Amino acid sequence: MGVKPDTWIRSRALEHAMIEPFEPGLVRTVDGHGVVSFGTSSYGYDVRCAGEFKVFTNINSTIVDPKRFDARSFVDVSGPECIIPPNSFALARTVEYFRIPRDVLVVCLGKSTYARCGIIVNVTPLEPEWEGHVTLEFSNTTPLPARVYANEGVAQMIFLGADGPCEVSYRERGGKYQGQRGVTLPKT
Repeated sequence: MGVKPDTWIRSRALEHAMIEPFEPGLVRTVDGHGVVSFGTSSYGYDVRCAGEFKVFTNINSTIVDPKRFDARSFVDVSGPECIIPPNSFALARTVEYFRIPRDVLVVCLGKSTYARCGIIVNVTPLEPEWEGHVTLEFSNTTPLPARVYANEGVAQMIFLGADGPCEVSYRERGGKYQGQRGVTLPKT
């Protein structure tokens, strides 16, 4: 198993629509303004966060239960940025839509710019033949409000090539998050 380089990422994205929309280089400025970088890097792809967020709130004082998640635990926020309350979290999604090849597993790591501010990005692996917008979780580990910027880089996807194709892919087993669009809450 090896990490896939920029040339492989570009080829798969352009010839097989693995990532849409796709940025073939690493973007550091937009309209002359500095941004948290996004696009293709040496051994990964830096994804952007879309401008739709679900910010966790305890207004309803419900129990957080992954089997019976109460959607009222979130407040919807749209715009160019999101303020996450202290010691709380928000859900968002990538701008990019992914189609993962059968012989690849993708892992996600948060960008150091956010990590150095106490904002942790969590994403579970993207399994072989999974497709959709990636739901992102931002944890604000600080005692202060934290800002996340939409349409800028937030995390890096690393593509790991398997020694061979899997016997049963995510699509074939009917994974519950297959084809997700938008910010997707927990499903049972």
